[in-house]
Amino acid sequence: ASSSDIVIPGRPTWQQTMLRIADPEKSIAFYRDVMGCTLIDKFDFPQYEFSLYFMTTLPEGEKYTLTPGTQEAHDYLWTMEGTALELTHNYGTEKPGFKGYHPGNEPRDGFGHVAFNCDDTYDATERLLANGVEFKKKPDEGRMKGLAFAYDPDGYWVELVKRDTPGVIPNYFNFSQTMIRVKDPKKSIEFYESFGMKLMYEYHGDDFSIYFLASNVADDVEDTTSRGNCDGRFGPILELTHNHGTEDDGDFSHFNGNEDERQGFGHIGFLVDDVYSACDAIREFGYGFRKEPDGGSMKGLAFAYDPDGYSVEIVPRGGIDFGDIKVES
Repeated sequence: ASSSDIVIPGRPTWQQTMLRIADPEKSIAFYRDVMGCTLIDKFDFPQYEFSLYFMTTLPEGEKYTLTPGTQEAHDYLWTMEGTALELTHNYGTEKPGFKGYHPGNEPRDGFGHVAFNCDDTYDATERLLANGVEFKKKPDEGRMKGLAFAYDPDGYWVELVKRDTPGVIPNYFNFSQTMIRVKDPKKSIEFYESFGMKLMYEYHGDDFSIYFLASNVADDVEDTTSRGNCDGRFGPILELTHNHGTEDDGDFSHFNGNEDERQGFGHIGFLVDDVYSACDAIREFGYGFRKEPDGGSMKGLAFAYDPDGYSVEIVPRGGIDFGDIKVES
């Protein structure tokens, strides 16, 4: 079978994008109070000296009543159909003297940005400026008018994207993109389509192309050149950016965010019904594993490599007992 025939079993759904953060108080405040996310869960591992915080956009008006860190919140997290930002805090990085994480966007860096959609990027920029947020690019700067890039507390780029049709999504902001750069889009699209993702939109410029992939989409998209395919979409897009020519350069590779001295972006992750059967199918691609399901101390959890060497976490739907110190419900 060719790699285009591989289908990962167990209904994979894109569930997380992981970023390392230096100071959870600052990052949670930014994504909650400024970007409108909800902290849906947290995991504390004092024995390993790190904590995880999961944040996402919930539909406007939806009240979240669970307490992060409880088994009930864990049950919600590992069965959700949407996609969360996973913020990883290694103890001690919040103290002065930590040199900071690597936000990407330097030569050969793979990770690009996360994004939030809004009805009006100019109004959103004013709102962020009023909250003391710094910008890489305001909507009127540069060639691309109307697009803005803010910096989160760790210096990750947060793109502000105007919704095609205002008033469809009542949320002021919704988490809408994770962008990574890929060397060979044919291989990457095949890989992510095997996880049930659908190509929603593609754009081809003179020297670069972008491909928008989405999880939990019922039907194939007939015309992938129409940006309107993503209009009104609440959940995020995995945006694959291809700089033309990299696919023919045998020496070229992207940094994946997990190298020493360049750590920042960590991985994206999928929920599946059965990790072992999913990994059997993933293994056919031949890109290898950072962690096999039975490797290490966490049994039943895997990290596969995608064609660029990005880590892709494979988590069983419903979760496992991760050994975190839970909050009593």
